[in-house]
Amino acid sequence: MHDEHYHYTECGLDDVYLMDGFERSESARGRTVAIKNIDALHRAIGEHLSRYKKSLSGKEMRFLRREMLLSQATLAHLLDVSEQTVHRWEAEKSAFPKAAEALVRRLYLEQGSGEEEKLRDTLNRIADLEDTLDRKHHMTFALSGRSRTRWALAA
Repeated sequence: MHDEHYHYTECGLDDVYLMDGFERSESARGRTVAIKNIDALHRAIGEHLSRYKKSLSGKEMRFLRREMLLSQATLAHLLDVSEQTVHRWEAEKSAFPKAAEALVRRLYLEQGSGEEEKLRDTLNRIADLEDTLDRKHHMTFALSGRSRTRWALAA
C-alpha cells in the first residue's frame, strides 16, 4: 500500500486500508490519526462483509457482532449454541456453520433498516418455543401395576 493510505487495524480487521477520510497529525504523544465519520466507515465495512465476502473469518464475524452491539452470550442465544461455541468460532478454533454465518449476515444487513427488531424478535420467539417444547416433551414415569413394582411412562 502507498504511504498515503492508512492501514486501519483499530477496527479489529487486518485488511482494511483507507485512501482518504482521515487526517494524520503530530501530538505530544506521537502520531495520531483522526478518521472522519467513523460510524459510516464501519457501516460500509459491515455491508461489504455481509454482502460480498465469500466466507467470513472469525475476526470478521466478531466485527459484525460488535457492530450490532451483541455480546457473545446474546449471539449464542440467538443461534441456540453455547457462548463458548461463539468464542471458538471467532477465535477460528472451530468452523462457523454456513447457516449461522448467513443468519449473522442477514441480522447485520437488517440493522438500521427497522427490520432487525422483527428478525431478533422472531428468533427469540423461536428459541422460547423450543424451550417450551423441550419442557413439554419430558418423560414422566410412575410405578404401575398391582404390585407397583414396574415403572411405566405416566399418562
